[in-house]
Amino acid sequence: MSNPRYPEEFKIQAVNQVTEKKLPVAEVAARLGVSTHSLSAWIKRYSKPQEERQQEMISTLSYVVCERNSSASLKSETY
Repeated sequence: MSNPRYPEEFKIQAVNQVTEKKLPVAEVAARLGVSTHSLSAWIKRYSKPQEERQQEMISTLSYVVCERNSSASLKSETY
């Protein structure tokens, strides 16, 4: 069983049905054919303002890059 990928706009519209139209998560998820777990995760992610989401993404990417650089530096020192 494969995990389908949904476009960001689809996710945002699904979240809006729950947050703005006040429809139940289970109802929206069933109608759209997605799991309630996925929809809940989308709500957590897309309920935040876009600027805040982008800043979180930048922070996460910066952390990952720093960790990789640190790991690579340690490896080169040991060899």
